[in-house]
Amino acid sequence: MDVLGCRAFRKAIASIGGFDLAFQEFIRISSTSHVASLAKKHDPNELLPHRLTVQLMGSDPEIMARMCQTLVKNGAQHIDLNCGCPSKRVNGRGAGAFLLKEPEHLHRVAKAMVQSVDVPISVKIRSGYDDISLFRENLLAAETAGVSFLTLHPRTKKEGYSPPARWELIREAKEILSIPVVGSGDLFSATDAHAMLNETGCDALMIARGAVINPWIFHEIRGNYEKTWDQMERFFHVFYENIQVTSIKGQLNQLKMIANYLFRGNKTLLGNRERMLREKYQGVESFFQTVLPLLKEGWFGEKSDFAKYG
Repeated sequence: MDVLGCRAFRKAIASIGGFDLAFQEFIRISSTSHVASLAKKHDPNELLPHRLTVQLMGSDPEIMARMCQTLVKNGAQHIDLNCGCPSKRVNGRGAGAFLLKEPEHLHRVAKAMVQSVDVPISVKIRSGYDDISLFRENLLAAETAGVSFLTLHPRTKKEGYSPPARWELIREAKEILSIPVVGSGDLFSATDAHAMLNETGCDALMIARGAVINPWIFHEIRGNYEKTWDQMERFFHVFYENIQVTSIKGQLNQLKMIANYLFRGNKTLLGNRERMLREKYQGVESFFQTVLPLLKEGWFGEKSDFAKYG
């Protein structure tokens, strides 16, 4: 499981805070889904006092609308339609980024969701599927469906997570749309965040990998914030306490994944990254005894040095 899309990471990053809104990992809705059961995967109170959005992925307008109604009855206050996931498995079933191939159907799905409930519905899209030929059409399909805002990751499904995100497309989206536009892509530092805001005029930012390589990034964007080792230690322990796998091997794998991001985001730790990943730990306590001192020196020692994720 990607640490960016799990409850453990959400709880850990919430222990540091600084963000306005968090997104839950997507809930996949198919034509055979049992809506009531799936809706239980969202707990709107999970991150209080932080707000948590439920993210849906599907392509059947009627079932997506029914899912929205059930979620709102269970307390959901904001629902997001994911049209950006590049997974072949998801796209093969007509959901995720596949909707970008058919702006008219994207419109139908989003409109059905908007009309089914009174809470805000938003949409996250990429710049296109294979190319950006339908970029404008997809933007307008979402806006005319009545969504409250749109998040744009300016890479196509085909591009995945490289090459560099095309921030100029976020600026273009701002020129086309009258609803708020949230920018995403290649945001790994406060400098990146301020640059995107200045260059694109976007209304807000969505940060994913950047929040794992630097859990303080939201505070640093706002300015005047001093990070402490106690916060980093708490971040790691909260993550561990909320891991939902029970096997020692599974727990270690998830701890290694989140440590991997933190090591890659720090020049001092890069040299120890491979050793940290390959080490044969005897258990979770052994992992903490080995890794936490390295993190403390890397992030708070005299030679600590933050590096842009690569």
